[in-house]
Amino acid sequence: MTPTGPGPAARPPITARPRPAAAPLPTTPAVRRASAAPGATAVAPSAVPATRPRIEGDWFLLPAPRPEAPVRLFCFPHAGGDATAFTPLARALGPAAEVWALRPPARGGRSRDPMPADFAALTAEVAREIAPHLAPGRRAAFYGQSFGALLAHEVARALPADRRPELVVVAGAPSPAEWTERESKDLDAAELLRLTGLEELVSADPELVELALGGIRTDLAVSATYRHHPHPPLASALYALAGADDPMLATTDLSGWAAHTRGAFGQSVLPGGHLLATVDRPGPVDLLTSLLHSLPTGRAAADPTSSTATATATASEEQPSW
Repeated sequence: MTPTGPGPAARPPITARPRPAAAPLPTTPAVRRASAAPGATAVAPSAVPATRPRIEGDWFLLPAPRPEAPVRLFCFPHAGGDATAFTPLARALGPAAEVWALRPPARGGRSRDPMPADFAALTAEVAREIAPHLAPGRRAAFYGQSFGALLAHEVARALPADRRPELVVVAGAPSPAEWTERESKDLDAAELLRLTGLEELVSADPELVELALGGIRTDLAVSATYRHHPHPPLASALYALAGADDPMLATTDLSGWAAHTRGAFGQSVLPGGHLLATVDRPGPVDLLTSLLHSLPTGRAAADPTSSTATATATASEEQPSW
């Protein structure tokens, strides 16, 4: 996930501009039952009411389908996490966006599907699967947490220019240049389960604890293979979030992410810990809604040749501008 370190630092102004073994998903009994429910089977979009969850292929769960929504928000879970972590967020966003939550392999309904052997292979596979759902002219944004934040950024980079999202929101993760092999290789899965705040959700069931730990170990093995290489920054707008009480970030100053975009950039520190959106809380709904509403019109809005604007946001003032 992310390296530990001292407490939050003062925030600067926001400026514009052999393969791991398969392991099932960490989830509560209620969520586990929901994953196997008839309403989550893969069916044509027109065959189910907009309020029933459905699965799109192998890779995406739509917890609350809203085909009329103006934006598709693709959500990338934390290490050991699954698509069901974004069910409360999908419901709370209302008409602002339709959530497409990534279903990583080696957990939940995909427990028999092997995880790609390394981070580069995982990135390429997700990019290949997501590209058909990012047709030119369809507005899209990415939201990722911790391990999922890094994956969201790398997938955005791997996509053809006309399929990239207008906005990438990264939460609870240092910038790619600061992501280290040590933080994935040396951290203990049981400690990560505790630090993420998920231990209390599964502690009553030893079987769920083992499933959760297995999922975390699988993703940490992949995370340990990540290598950052200098690259041209994205043209997409980029927004970085941190929980004020995150025990796994060395600092809540996420300005290092600014170097990874030529579009608008902003950052905020919000109340909360390492994971902002979980199976029992929706996360930064107000901020995400404001970000989606404040996006410039059209994909060309993130064109690096356009003039940069100024964004301002705080934990108590979630009204960013670009």
